[in-house]
Amino acid sequence: MPGESVLFDHDGGLDDYLALMLLLTLDQIDLLGVIVTPADCYIQPALGATRKIMDLMGRSRIPVAESTVRGINPFPRAFRRSSFHVDHFPILNRSDAISTPLAPETGQEFLVRVLREAVEPVTILETGPLTTVAAALVQAPDIVSKIRRILWMGGALNVPGNVSHWIDGGQDMSMEWNVYWDPLSAHAVWQTAIPIVLCPLDITNHVKVTPAFVRQLGQRPQYPISELAGYCYALVMHQDYYCWDVLTTGYLARPDLFTTREWETVIVPTGASQGRTQVKPGGKRITALDTVDKEAFFPYLMQQWGR
Repeated sequence: MPGESVLFDHDGGLDDYLALMLLLTLDQIDLLGVIVTPADCYIQPALGATRKIMDLMGRSRIPVAESTVRGINPFPRAFRRSSFHVDHFPILNRSDAISTPLAPETGQEFLVRVLREAVEPVTILETGPLTTVAAALVQAPDIVSKIRRILWMGGALNVPGNVSHWIDGGQDMSMEWNVYWDPLSAHAVWQTAIPIVLCPLDITNHVKVTPAFVRQLGQRPQYPISELAGYCYALVMHQDYYCWDVLTTGYLARPDLFTTREWETVIVPTGASQGRTQVKPGGKRITALDTVDKEAFFPYLMQQWGR
């Protein structure tokens, strides 16, 4: 029987599709819907790729919604192009029709409706910026009580950010991309009482995707999900790539593989540090994923994608 109710909001980056592919294997999760926020993607191919993955994995009854929010600091075009690549993978285009429905309302409206209709508080799995969540909270402040927690891939607490080399001067490079895209929305969510579980760069920096792991994925043609994951990772093997969103999603099913730590934090909304997730006494108390058993985590991914 499904357990924890989850609403997934992602922003169409390559790792978001891999997180979706892991999430859809979690039988203990009651997935209420998927929202695509137009940040690390071009929205139409990102919607297409999302719905096609759900078709491939037999989860076509779960609706997908298109968020219409906008951020402040755009992701580089080189990042966003991966949405076109994944949408055109042959393995996702063996049918001319897509069965997974597209919700009739915007993603932020969909989030409000799903939360209001939920019989118990819902976990929001967030692997993109918090902009859609913040917009929904402005529209319907009452939904705070329907959010069990936000599990978010975002922030850099005690390590450098990851926006260097991609933005022009004027910033101090202390920020992580999902916060930097829209620091005002992240700051607004930080002012609420919603519990936050953060998967920051502090932990993801230690979980690098290796060529050996990608080869393992590709050596199992009998498992289409493993093959698809291998295709995705193959696109980024020319650079350092980490299990950002996949690690965050893994915490839902296997918290036993992780240790956590409490921090008091603030989001810097403006100025040279806009988007910084700063450890600061008196700030919002959050739970951060601190360590993970890598020797068990990668075999877990192989197991889950072996279908």
